[in-house]
Order: sequence, then structure tokens, then C-alpha cells
Amino acid sequence: MRRKYGIAGMLLSAMLALSACGGGGGTGGNPLDNANLAPSGSASASGGKAVIGSFDFDESVLLASIYAQALEAKGVQVEEKPRIGSREVVYDQVKSGGLTIVPEYNGNLLAFIDNKATAATTDEVDAALKEKLPPELEVLDSSPAEDKDTLSISKDTQTKQSLNSIEDLAKVAKDMVVGGPPEFKDRWEAQFNEVYGLVFKEWKPTGPTTSDAIKDGTIQVGNVFSTDPKMTSNNLVPLEDPKNIFPAQNVTPLLHKASADDTIRTTLNGISAKLTTQSLLEMMQKISVNKDEPATVAKEWLTTNGLA
Repeated sequence: MRRKYGIAGMLLSAMLALSACGGGGGTGGNPLDNANLAPSGSASASGGKAVIGSFDFDESVLLASIYAQALEAKGVQVEEKPRIGSREVVYDQVKSGGLTIVPEYNGNLLAFIDNKATAATTDEVDAALKEKLPPELEVLDSSPAEDKDTLSISKDTQTKQSLNSIEDLAKVAKDMVVGGPPEFKDRWEAQFNEVYGLVFKEWKPTGPTTSDAIKDGTIQVGNVFSTDPKMTSNNLVPLEDPKNIFPAQNVTPLLHKASADDTIRTTLNGISAKLTTQSLLEMMQKISVNKDEPATVAKEWLTTNGLA
């Protein structure tokens, strides 16, 4: 399963080695030897150099490759450090300057820094991050792209029941079986009831097969992550979350402040402006289903969007 959990559970996930977040994948992590991660120095002083790290799952490797190739196109000397491992390791290396950049998820990053944070929307999370990050670090613009928890249903169910948001489920939840990871019920049942008035017929643990369980009718609604490639292949529909029960998880560059220059900041903000959840989903489909290499998929996206 993915990194994605509720705010209360995110700290625990951050303390573990990150695994693929519902469609992300990637095995055989390559933890870095700290001795090889000397601070990279300021970008301007080094003639424009960036050391870009990623977590140990395919989506993070893809995003890091997008950053790397875009910066190389701008004349920045780039070194990639893929599949490092957990947020603990990656965060500390960015803070120390061993890494210049890592693609992060703003909600999980905030929870890692402050496990009592209650920010939910993108603006709230980003504001809290800017307040709580240590002076060595900075976050750039968050992209519209999110890889977050959703409650999803089949397209057929949406059409028949006229369901567009989690709020709409209140009228039909009593006849529905909901599925997700084993801990999903304990973590979310009370919040769904309190915020949206949902009382489901049954909670069924479906784990990594949740998308398939929705498709075959074993369950009618399930906890699927927004960039899971099966969202497309199984013809699923993520329900809108108007009350923000699931906190924002926007793709957001995290930087070692002293090691980044204006070229790096402008380039990465340009990427964030064009990166959407749909485009991330389509790219992950190519990696997870078509088995394309992340670097190849990254290059295609950059070219299509005029960024490389």
C-alpha cells in the first residue's frame, strides 16, 4: 500500500521505509551511504548543480526524472540519487545539503514535521509548511497533481446512482460494501460518519485488490489512490471530497535553500504549474502497465508540455 494515510496516521508511515503508493511500485531500494552525500554547495557557486533524490517507489522516481531532465535542459548540472528509501533519510539529506531537491507530497511532509497539524486544503498545508520548515529548507509551488486517498466507485455505479461526491453517498451507503486496506475501517469509520453522515452496510478489507474488487462488484466503493493506474483501466470514478476529509497531497518540490538558484526555482515552478493528477495518472499507467522506463515517460511529458 501507499504512503497515504490520514493526518493522524501519517507520522507512522513516515517512520517506515516508503513503499509504492498504490500504483507506484518499485522494489530493491538503494539506501545511500551518507558518506557520499556531502553538501552540494550553492547552485550559483557550483555553476548550476543540483543533486536530486527520490523515494523508493516508481512515482517518486518519475517525478525526480522530470525535475532532472528539465533542469538539464536549462544548463544545470544534475546528479540523480534514485530510490533512497524512507522520508527520514531523504528529509535529513535535503536538510544537510546532501540533496538539493526531492519531489515531496505536501500533506505527508507536514505530518512528518508536525503530527498534530490539522491543515487540510492545499493552501492551508502549504502555509503551515512554510511556517514550520527549518530555515535550511524551502518548498516551492505545489502542483495541482495529487496522489491522495479517494473514495472511488465504478462508472456504472456513478451513472445509476447519480453519485459525484462523498456527500452523495449518505443516501446509499447503507446498501453499500466499502473496502480498503486492513486498517481503513479503524482509521476512517468515525470520521466518515461525523463529517459526511456515512454508515456503510459492511466494511471489507481488500488491500491492494481494492480497485479490482470495485470492478468485479465485491465492493461498491473503495479507498483507491488518485494516481493508481487501475483508476483508468478499471473505469473507476473518484468521488469529490468537498469537506476535505482527506488532506491535500500535492506534489511539491522540497529544496535545500542554500543549494538552489533562481534557475532551479523557476524551472521547478514551471513544472508544477503544468503537472496535473490526470497527467500523473497517465504517466503511471505507462510505467506500471506498459512497463515503460520512468525516464522515457518523463521525457515524453516534458516535450509535450514544452519544458525540455
